[in-house]
Amino acid sequence: MEHTEKIQLFEKTPIPRAVAKLAVPTVLSSLVTVLYNLADTYFVGMLGDPIQNAGVTLASPVMLAFTAVTNLFGVGSSSMMSRALGKRDYETVRKSSAVGFYCALILGLLFSLGCTVFNQPLLHLLGAEGETILPTRSYMMWTVTFGAAPAILNVVLAYLVRSEGAALHASIGTMSGCLLNILLDPIFILPWGLHMGAAGAGLATFLSNCVACLYFFVLLYGKRGNTYVSIHPKNFTLKRDILSGICTVGVPAAVQNLLNVTGMTILNNFTSSYGADAVAAMGITQKINMVPMYVSMGLSQGIMPLVSYNYSSGNIKRMKRTILFAAKAAISFMVVMVAVYCLGAGSLTRMFMDNETVIAYGSRFLRGFCLGLPFLCMDFLAVGVFQAVGMGKEAFLFAILRKIVLEIPALYVLNLLFPLYGLAYAQLTAEIVLSIAAVLVLRRMFRRLSREPISKRQL
Repeated sequence: MEHTEKIQLFEKTPIPRAVAKLAVPTVLSSLVTVLYNLADTYFVGMLGDPIQNAGVTLASPVMLAFTAVTNLFGVGSSSMMSRALGKRDYETVRKSSAVGFYCALILGLLFSLGCTVFNQPLLHLLGAEGETILPTRSYMMWTVTFGAAPAILNVVLAYLVRSEGAALHASIGTMSGCLLNILLDPIFILPWGLHMGAAGAGLATFLSNCVACLYFFVLLYGKRGNTYVSIHPKNFTLKRDILSGICTVGVPAAVQNLLNVTGMTILNNFTSSYGADAVAAMGITQKINMVPMYVSMGLSQGIMPLVSYNYSSGNIKRMKRTILFAAKAAISFMVVMVAVYCLGAGSLTRMFMDNETVIAYGSRFLRGFCLGLPFLCMDFLAVGVFQAVGMGKEAFLFAILRKIVLEIPALYVLNLLFPLYGLAYAQLTAEIVLSIAAVLVLRRMFRRLSREPISKRQL
C-alpha cells in the first residue's frame, strides 16, 4: 500500500468503509482461527483412540501460552506503530516493528529450548503419564520444540502488517496457515494417509505455521520501499521509550490471556464434579460461544490501527465516530446472536453430540452464556481502544476486574446458589459490570482528549 493510500484510509475514507476494510478481513481470520483450533482435536478424534486424543488435549496449555507471547509483542508493537504513524514518526514505526519481530523470535526460541530441556517434568506437570506420554511428547516435538517460533511469529507478523492498514494481507497470511493445517491434518493423522496420529497433527501445525511465516516474509520483501514495517536487524533497538511503549500495552494483553486460561480451568474444574456429560456439554457450549466472541475480538482488533492513528494525529472526532460505529455494529450483531442461540440452543448442541443428557445440559448452558454477549462486545471494544491509545493501565485493570474480581468469584457464588447451571451466568454477571465501566471510562477519556494538546499524547 502506497503512503498516500494509507493516509486516505486513515484520514479520508468514510467511517463505515474504513471499518469494513480493516475489520472484515480480521473477523474472517478470527473465524478461520476457530476452525483451526478445532481441527487437530477433530481429526485425531476420528481415530477413535482416546490415548492419541489425550496427547493433543494435554499439550493444549502450552499452546495457549503462545498467545501470551503474541499478545505481548503483537498487540504491543502494532499499537506503538499505528500511534507513530499518526504522528508521521516513521523511524519509530520501523524500530517498533523490528523490536516486536526479534523479541518474539528470541522468546519463541527460548520457549522451545526450555520445553525441550525440561521435557520430562513438563509432561508430568501437564498430566501426561503411562500411555499418554508418547503421543503428548510426539505432538509437542513438532508444535513446541520445532514449532514455537513459527507459531508465534505467524501471529506477530500479522499484527505488524495490520498496523499500517493492510488488514487483508494480514488475514490472508493467517488464514493460509489455518486452511493448510485443516487440509494436512487428515493426510498426516488418519489411516488412509500417513497414520501418524497426534504426531501427524503436530507436524501439520508446524508446516502450516512455517508457510504462513513464509507468506509474510515474501510480502514484506515485495513491499519493500512501500511499507514502514521492518524486520531488518539494523532497526532492532533496546531504546527505553520503544520498549516501554510496547510493553505498556503488550504486558496487560498477555496477562489478560493468561487470566482467561485460568478462568477456563476453574470453570472446567467446577463442571467436572457433575460428571462427564456435564463436562462434554460445557465444552460444546464454549466452542459454540467462541464464534460471536471471536467476531467481537476481530472487530476490536481490526479498528485498532484506525483508532491509534487518529488518536495520535489529533483527529478525535473521527476516532470517536469510529468507536461509536463499531459499537453499534457489534451490539446489533450480538443481539441477533442471542436470539439465535436462545431459540436454537438444543439444535446447535445436537450438531456436536447426539446425546439427550448432553443436549439438555448444553441448551441451558448456552442460553446462560449467550446473554452476556452484547455486554462482552462492549468490554472487548473498550479494551481494544485502551490498547490502541496506549492506556495500558486501564487495559490491565479491566483484565484483573474481569477474572479476578468479578468472574471467578461469581463462579463460586453462583455454583453455590444454583449448582451447575449458575456457572453459565458468571460471565454475564461480570460483563454487565465491565460494560458499564467501559462506557464510563471511554466518556472520561474523550473529555480528557478534548482538553489535551496533541503534543502530550504518548506513543
